[in-house]
Amino acid sequence: MTTPDPHTPPPSPRQPQAEQRPAAQRPAQQPPDEGPRLGPELFSLAGRTALVTGGNRGVGAMCAAALLDFGAEVVITSRRPATDGAWADLAGRGPCEHLQVDLADPSGVTTVRDRLAATHDHLDILVNNAGVTWGAPFEEYPAHAWTKVLNLDVAVPFRMVQALLPLLERAATDGRPARVVNLGSVDGHAVGNFDNFAYAAAKAGLHQLTRVLAHRLGPRGVTVNAVAPGPLHTKMTDGLLQSTGDAVPRANPLGRLAGPADVAGALVFLTSDAGSYVNGAVVPVDGGFSLGSWSAVDATAGAGVGVGVGEEAIEEGRG
Repeated sequence: MTTPDPHTPPPSPRQPQAEQRPAAQRPAQQPPDEGPRLGPELFSLAGRTALVTGGNRGVGAMCAAALLDFGAEVVITSRRPATDGAWADLAGRGPCEHLQVDLADPSGVTTVRDRLAATHDHLDILVNNAGVTWGAPFEEYPAHAWTKVLNLDVAVPFRMVQALLPLLERAATDGRPARVVNLGSVDGHAVGNFDNFAYAAAKAGLHQLTRVLAHRLGPRGVTVNAVAPGPLHTKMTDGLLQSTGDAVPRANPLGRLAGPADVAGALVFLTSDAGSYVNGAVVPVDGGFSLGSWSAVDATAGAGVGVGVGEEAIEEGRG
């Protein structure tokens, strides 16, 4: 369900865009003789509009902050009010609009599409971040956890791309495709000692969905990539990190957890001109956990704890 949001500013005026032919109908393109200069402007997002789902806290807020700092106009969604999160700080960084909507609700995706289309004529960047995890011992893992996690972590990102594709296609130009970035996880491609069965399967599915959509939408002027972070300090991982002490950073080849700048760097690369020829990649931002040391983390003290990234954190399986 959605509610009117008083923290949504009026839409900024836009110049009408020239009509674009779908990329699939364009003739084959030669590599540009001269692209953006190899300076800071290569990573600039000035003049671009981005949507970050679950952008009012955690990794989503980190993503929104990075996009704002590099010049983008950002729209964030969350199921909580704008004041219950990072929106005030984000709005201080640059133009940031908030949409309160529950994407787990069947009507949530269409609500975002309709409200975004009413105020924006195109969308340059879509960041599918909103997600949920569920931790419970194997013998007690509930069937309904699978429905909840797979819906929000896999089905909703697909439906967001499906619903917003017309706006993404309108933003695409030759040499500068529109971008979709999915927030995956180290749990999607490395096995850890955690009782987050549905989450791990969902993130693996999201990684493969990223590749499938990249193949399907590349000819339409839209690249699709994923960032797969290791654990960061967020509400979703606090239970794990508190229960395991320093075991997690000690098991990492770099000896630390990921920080906001690590995720921001990968995101800005993928969404700027620097990443315009990257399509179908799942970028691990985990300090080397995915090389094998993720399974070395002793999580027995935190049995039942799910590890993940996203705006929503539930540990209902812990009782």
